[in-house]
Amino acid sequence: MSVSYKDQYQQSIENPEQFWAEAASGLEWIKPWDKVLDDSRKPFYEWFSGGEINTCHNALDRHCSAGRGGQAALIYDSPVTGQVITYSYDELLDQVSRFAGALRGCGVNKGDRVIVYMPMIPQAVIAMLACARIGAIHSVVFGGFAAKELATRILDAGPALIVSASCGIEGSKVIPYMPLLEQALAIADTQDMPRILVSRPELPVDDLHPSALLWDQAMEQAEAVPCVPVAATDPLYILYTSGTTGEPKGVVRPNGGHAVALKWSMDHIYDVQPGEVYWAASDIGWVVGHSYIVYAPLLHGCATILYEGKPVGTPDASAFWRVIEQHKVSCLFTAPTAFRAIRREDPEGKLLKQHDIGSLKTLFLAGERCDPDTLHWAEKQLEVPVIDHWWQTESGWAMAANPMGIEPLPIKAGSPTVPVPGYDIRVLDDEGEEVPRGDSGNIVVKLPLPPGTLPTLWGNQQRYFDTYLSRFPGYYLTGDAGVLDEQSYLWVMSRIDDVINVAGHRLSTGALEEALSTNRVVAECAVIGVEDKLKGEMPLGFVVLNAGTTVDQATLKAELVQTVRSQVGPIATPRDILVVARLPKTRSGKILRGTMRKIADGKDYKTPATIEDPTVLEEIASALED
Repeated sequence: MSVSYKDQYQQSIENPEQFWAEAASGLEWIKPWDKVLDDSRKPFYEWFSGGEINTCHNALDRHCSAGRGGQAALIYDSPVTGQVITYSYDELLDQVSRFAGALRGCGVNKGDRVIVYMPMIPQAVIAMLACARIGAIHSVVFGGFAAKELATRILDAGPALIVSASCGIEGSKVIPYMPLLEQALAIADTQDMPRILVSRPELPVDDLHPSALLWDQAMEQAEAVPCVPVAATDPLYILYTSGTTGEPKGVVRPNGGHAVALKWSMDHIYDVQPGEVYWAASDIGWVVGHSYIVYAPLLHGCATILYEGKPVGTPDASAFWRVIEQHKVSCLFTAPTAFRAIRREDPEGKLLKQHDIGSLKTLFLAGERCDPDTLHWAEKQLEVPVIDHWWQTESGWAMAANPMGIEPLPIKAGSPTVPVPGYDIRVLDDEGEEVPRGDSGNIVVKLPLPPGTLPTLWGNQQRYFDTYLSRFPGYYLTGDAGVLDEQSYLWVMSRIDDVINVAGHRLSTGALEEALSTNRVVAECAVIGVEDKLKGEMPLGFVVLNAGTTVDQATLKAELVQTVRSQVGPIATPRDILVVARLPKTRSGKILRGTMRKIADGKDYKTPATIEDPTVLEEIASALED
């Protein structure tokens, strides 16, 4: 008889040591742990202390030794270059072990940091796994990031070497990386830092710095090296996320708990089996790329897809369907914004009908709140379960989800379903008291956090404590506001900072956006709070229409206002609703509501380094002036 979600969840909260020890038994350990959960330095917890492991061994060598080396491991699919390359586990292990030797030859040792500033090419994945193989700590910086932001990460991480490429490709546009890299090294005063560079045919490296080595040369000179034992509590990587002070926070991911949690999640959350094809349509520069392009699928023995393209424009809104059909994808994980873009270009799903996506079992969405309308559209088009789930860079894997591999639960559109085993999620008021079920408040997780989550910030434990643990002692502050309902379903409505206070009434931007998105012509939307002398704040809406839509804007605005009034209440009546061509977003798809709010309030603002296209801010400013 299978164990129910309720039973698994209860065990994970009441006896976490036994629960996670059983999960860890599916991996190969060099040395067993002394303690599953080390709580000797509360509130700073560690998992599997005393144990030794190697993440690369568990992702590659383990499968090859078990006779599965001929199975597909990494599928590189690049519509922007017209390439599709498949690496078996044996082939990927050969490339990784030799590049690990190249890193060693350049003086990189266990504990050293390596910056990976790369586009979505196989060498990026190989570099990450090679670092794990020799116990080096990789820090991936999104390819094409501004020089100043890259310099900040170089200064904070103190790397021994940088791995980069001559360019990235965005649609049909070639983005040169070398000027950005050299400028960043100059800002950081580290011009002589060793670097290994991939020279891409689209923009070959023509002026090699004395401290630089081309990838092909490095591989020719290198000898394959074995895996190095590392402590389970040693960092696998540092991933920088934006901080409220403007200084990025270096989220640390330890080897042992990370491997245990991710392998467990593939079976129990995503319901994917070894040998199946798993596709996370993200970027390795983000946490989704780390967890579910590189590590989790390989730890579980799946084939993972590395996609260098877009949901639309490479070549059109059929891009995802072509990849699913061609590679027989079993599970797709992407952001809701990708499906909004596809829906906007092809609202009737005509392009989908040209492809056989019968291999697809589930679609998982995360990265931002999924409005019910997008979820229902995807359900109708794909005819598979569409699962919204919620997590963060800090958590490294899902905090709330529909546990498809344990017990699929009824889907409630707008909710990421229930807390994942290991996460004791509560909702507190501003005084730290639990609110009644159904009431909104601060979403927190009772300590200890489960394996795979951040134990600290790189080089700054005090900032870790101040940011996440200090406000509500004994709890991790997620920064999100929301509700737990009577059935323990979680409703993540907005960031705490995105709650609008209208004449003393706290309104969630998520609830207002949910109302706007129900209109059939609205492809996507955003709501922000703008200053108001009388009421403190007032909602201001922005909507993007489906491609080819022609409407009378005055009539549409009236309809949308009435929808908000009827679904949320008259107190939520927007000051205005503006029709815009697009919304300002980060490269990972998050809408820049804070920046929009500053523009609307006439305040100075900094163009975020993560923005996909800075010119959209000018369009927002122009719409507000009109």
